[in-house]
This record gives sequence, structure tokens and C-alpha cells, in this order.
Amino acid sequence: MIKLKKILIITLVIFMINSILTGYAEKMVMTNSRVVEGKPVKVGVLLLDFTDDFISLIGRDLEEIQRRNIDKIEFTFFDGKGDQTIQDENLDTLLKTHVDLILLNLIEVKNAQPVIDKIKQANIPVILFQREPITIEPIKSYEKAYYIGTDSKEAGILQGQILVDKWNTDKTSIDKNRDDVMQYIILKGEKDNLEELERTKHSILTINNAGIKTEELASTYANWNRELAKEAILSFFLKYGNRIEVIIANDDTMAEGVIDALQTYGYNKGDKTPTIAVIGVDALPSVQELIRKGIMTGSVLQDDRAMAETMYTMAMNLVSGKPPLEGTQYKFDDTGVAVRIPYQEFKISD
Repeated sequence: MIKLKKILIITLVIFMINSILTGYAEKMVMTNSRVVEGKPVKVGVLLLDFTDDFISLIGRDLEEIQRRNIDKIEFTFFDGKGDQTIQDENLDTLLKTHVDLILLNLIEVKNAQPVIDKIKQANIPVILFQREPITIEPIKSYEKAYYIGTDSKEAGILQGQILVDKWNTDKTSIDKNRDDVMQYIILKGEKDNLEELERTKHSILTINNAGIKTEELASTYANWNRELAKEAILSFFLKYGNRIEVIIANDDTMAEGVIDALQTYGYNKGDKTPTIAVIGVDALPSVQELIRKGIMTGSVLQDDRAMAETMYTMAMNLVSGKPPLEGTQYKFDDTGVAVRIPYQEFKISD
């Protein structure tokens, strides 16, 4: 009788534990899923600047995704105007409304921690994209935070490789003074930006690793800005003139400013006009056309559509309580929280 009593007690305890665990699991599913059947997922999109060339492509891609999935997702866009104070105000406004997820194109890359802390307090999933914090730790500090971007050094490597290929196949078009040294100017994005640091370093390192000697004539920050890039090259050209053989820009917006300046002096107009090799990053549609016309040497394609589609898929997964990368072709890198979209060369073969 005592033995039977013990068996009954043990059975009852096991039943109670199973009930508690089942209830907890159901609660976790409800907590992790923010989807309300029949209603679109509401996503707040905090952008660097609506006028930024690449960011405007991302915005366009997200709008197209919304048109194709009108009953599934609803994006609300906020323009940071390149000012962290404005983006902070936009975030405060966003947190007062009901959103299921935030897409964050951070303005101050050194300012990630307080921004993520604020989002964490609201318990809203967040995907940072394109502008990588100077350290990944703020993202890792919040279990619902992730990053989608690129491998910044890869862009620099591909820039360098395009110039190496050009040097090896058509050396005289670059080495105009025939001294076996590539004289260059480099236009950098913004100070302490990870993309600027890695693109600048690895573009030149790749050229040197190919056995090509280089000489830096000048470098400056043009802050991803076309007009600032134009002004810089107008000034540098007066000093260095036909000594300039290559101009490397950290992005295409600045590269277009370079072309504006060179064309003022009669260079890079296509056909048989004198040409200085100019290279950028992003492969914007307008730059692709310049490359096809022989006005620019090449660029590195940053795939805006792949980035936007991955953000959409991750967003839907996160609000549905699914694994973040389910249904994508990507894996997290060694940080465990970042996805890297590969770059591609864009050039016209000789």
C-alpha cells in the first residue's frame, strides 16, 4: 500500500512538472511571436539620410517589398538627415507608437550602445544595417539585436583588385610617367567609420601585395559627399595635375564628385579625352553607366536588393518566433549576430 502511494505521488509530481513546462513553453511562443493574424507586421525604419544615394536604394527596395506583401508588412520611414540628435528624436517618436520591429541605419557608429539600450528597454527586436558600429559588443548586449551588412575589407580588396587587373592588362593607361609606381589620391568617407578604415587600408594593401609600388599624393575626408569630393579634387588637381594616375573613393557618391571635378579640367569625358583611373564602391546605377562609357574604371557592387530582402525575411522570422535566418542563404559570422552580404566587382572587361 505504501509502495502504491509513493508511485501515485511520483506520477502526480511528474504530471505537475509537465504541465508547468508546457505552460511555460506556450508562454515563450506567445512572447516571441508578435504577429497578429490578419494584420501586417509594423516596422519602423530609421534611415541615415533620405538623400544618401545607397540608402535611397534601400528605401526604394523596402517600399517594393511592401507593395508585394501589402497584407504582411508595413514600413514607416524616418529621415535622420545625417544628424544623430534627429535620429534619437525619431526613435523616441517611434517607441511611443506600436511597432513590432525596428530597422536601424545608425548615424553615429560610436553611439550604438545607448540607442540599443533604449530599444532593449522597450523589448522590441532590432536589425541594424549597412552602418556597422565601431564594435559589435552593443549588438551582442541585446538578445533581440542583429546586424546585416558587408565585410568592409572585402570592398577595399575588390577595389584594389580592379586596379591590379587594369595595371596588368593596360598598364600604360595608368602609369603615364612610366616610373612603375601607381601615384594615387584617396577620398575617405568619415573619420572613425569602420567602412572607411577597412576600404582605405585594404585597397592599397591589395595593390602592394600584387607587387605594384604605390605613392600617395594626397588623401582627405569627403564625408560620403559628392560636392565635398568635387571641391577636394579641384584643389588637389591644381597642386598635382598630371601626376595623378589613380583616384580611389570610399564610395560612388564621392567618385561621382571626382568625375565632376576632372571633367571641369577636360578629363574623363569619354572617347579620346585624357582619363585618370577612378574607382568607387556601391556600383550605383548612374556609376554603372559611367563605367560602361569608359568615364570611370570600375566600382564594387553593394547589393541593395539582397540586403533589403534579407532584412524583410529576418524581420518576419523574428516577429514570428522563428530562427532569424530561416529561409535565407546566409549564416551568421563568428560574432553570432552579424550577416555579411558579399560584394562583387563591377567593371567592363578590357
